[in-house]
Parts: sequence; C-alpha cells; structure tokens
Amino acid sequence: MTTLTTNAERKRPGRPRGTSDTRERILSSARELFARNGIDKTSIRAIAADADVDPALVHHYYGTKTELFAAAIHIPIDPMQVIGPLQQIPVEEIGRTLPLLLLPLWDSEMGKGFIATLRSILAGSDPSLVRSFLQEVITKEVGSRVDNPPGSGPLRVQFVASQLVGVVMARYILELDPFKSLAVEQIAETIAPNLQHYLTGELPGFA
Repeated sequence: MTTLTTNAERKRPGRPRGTSDTRERILSSARELFARNGIDKTSIRAIAADADVDPALVHHYYGTKTELFAAAIHIPIDPMQVIGPLQQIPVEEIGRTLPLLLLPLWDSEMGKGFIATLRSILAGSDPSLVRSFLQEVITKEVGSRVDNPPGSGPLRVQFVASQLVGVVMARYILELDPFKSLAVEQIAETIAPNLQHYLTGELPGFA
C-alpha cells in the first residue's frame, strides 16, 4: 500500500503531504470534470492528470469510474450495483422491479447519502452531476432497452425519473403521512403500472 502511494503519487508544489489530501484532490477534480464534460467524456486518466496523480492511484482509492462518481456525489454505493441487475430483468417487469430495488436502499442507512444529495440540489447546488448521470448512464443502460419507437428511450427514462423523484420528495424530504410509513411493497405495486407504461406504453408524440 505504501509503495503504491509513494511511487504513483506526484504532488503539486505547495500542497501538504498525506493520503487524505490526495483523495480529496481526486474527488475535487472528478466533481469538476464530471460536471463540465459529463461522465462519458471524462476519463480516469483525465481526472488523474487534473489531480496530479497517477491513474493507478485513482483506481486504488475509488475503483471504477461509476464508483468514483458515487463518491463524488456522496452516495455510498456504486450505482451500477442497482442498475446492473436490471439488465437481467425482462423489460415488461422493470416497472415493478425498479421500486422494489430502490425503495429498500433509500430506506436504509446507505440511502441517507442519496437523500442528502437531493436535499443539496433542491437547496440550490449544481444539479449537473446528477443530470449527467441520468442522461448518460441510466439512459444508456435502461433507455436503450425501451427505445421503441426509436428516439423515445431518453424520454421514457425521464418520465420514470420524475415518478421516482416524486416518491423521494413525498417519503423522505416532505415526510408526508401516511406515505412515509407505507410498506415498500405497497408503494411498488401502486406505482408499477405507471412506471411500466412510461417504459413500454404508447407515448404521445411518438408514432
């Protein structure tokens, strides 16, 4: 561990030594570049160059690019751990599966990071990181499977996001009673038909 840090790290002049400073420089560079260029157009190598460290050090501390993104926006789980399994779910079942995956996560201790991030955005912080993730990662992983007719996939994903953000607002931000106390299964079964329609049903404006 020490050898990797010693050999890989190239410190900027005037910066104090220490792994905590290095990790924060990497996160700061990642946030700036993700926000400026988007996720797809930002490479680990570019983040490493901006932070003045070796790319191996970025991987060492944060793993994959989506894991680094999760750390950059303060959520404690790689989003691909949630999105990845959806690739194995039949398209006609995603509407029900998605809330059954997300709600238990949001209800957990780990979900507090996501809720805190959303609160920050609502308070006026730059939403570009989350917007980039929605448009580039979720649309790519999920929207491509429901892009029928062609071109409708991104809009379908945004309709789904609007429904899920509404759930987050009512349950975790506004804490509306009795909604905040409903069982996960009850919420999932109630909103699943809408989610599924957004994903595979007819959309006005698309032939």
